[in-house]
Amino acid sequence: MSVKLRKINEQVMVITGATSGIGLSTARMAAERGASLVLAARADAALEELVTELRARGTDVIAVTADVGKIEDVERIGDAAIREFGRIDTWVNNAGISIFGRIEDISPEDHHRLFQTNFWGVVNGSLEAVKRMKLRGGGALINLGSELSDHGIPLQGMYAASKHAVKGFTDSLRMELEKEGAPMSVTLVKPSGIDTMFAVHAKNYMDKEPKLPSPVYAPELVADAILYAAQHPKRDVFVGGAAKMNSSGARFLPRAFDKYVTATMFKGQKSDAPADPGRRDALHKPDHTRELRERQGIYQTHERSPYTTAQLRSKQITTALLGGGALLAAFALSRRTAR
Repeated sequence: MSVKLRKINEQVMVITGATSGIGLSTARMAAERGASLVLAARADAALEELVTELRARGTDVIAVTADVGKIEDVERIGDAAIREFGRIDTWVNNAGISIFGRIEDISPEDHHRLFQTNFWGVVNGSLEAVKRMKLRGGGALINLGSELSDHGIPLQGMYAASKHAVKGFTDSLRMELEKEGAPMSVTLVKPSGIDTMFAVHAKNYMDKEPKLPSPVYAPELVADAILYAAQHPKRDVFVGGAAKMNSSGARFLPRAFDKYVTATMFKGQKSDAPADPGRRDALHKPDHTRELRERQGIYQTHERSPYTTAQLRSKQITTALLGGGALLAAFALSRRTAR
């Protein structure tokens, strides 16, 4: 069935992980465009500060302190949205965390905590969204995957695994909702590396401080893609041409792409700075000292992505041509690596 979505300025939008990075960029951008907001995160003080900021701009917004890995917390988000606004038009499952280090070196407790947030948080949020939205006119469910939903990477193996799981879950849920004719759009957003607090918030097992490999894109590009998908049904959205290129390389040249990633990503994810023994992270609890920041401030961040712009707003043939160009680039890259 055809799914009709409201304009952003008519929407009630739930955003998880709203106090940092992509979630914070999306919340501020949605507020600027007139949405009513239900913002969720673990950092209660940062949430209240963000609500105060947005209300001063005239936004109708409430906050719910919640750990998305806990079903009861996610149910409270849904309860608060319905109690305050009477409906939900878009639910964005954005909360996520990473760990840098070899899979064998990471404790089972940390592996499980990452999956509790990245995978079960998306499952909990999606099922709550479907329950609340399906019988109230439907709407858009938007899950944050990653370019790593389509390929693996060393030193962030469990993060990649969680994003693969998010993709499998999202695709399966979409098919089930389409089969029953539910009035819902289900979108998986797959960003490339984004200049957020991602590496700062991650837990680190390496001998160097972690960093994101180039190219890195601006969080506003992801926020804009999310808000576009909230108004126009989309199955998948890549943010950053590098995300599409890497996905194409992994799909069509898997062994060559493995070799390229192995050759570049061990060094590419380590900074020159030695690991800080007193380093804080946000794996098990929020780092209150680093909330309400959209960006880490990575050098040479790409503020635009022609590929993403074309993918969202141009005709399908343009996107197909760009996708073909990304595949050719991946092929050329693999040839250079193999020499």
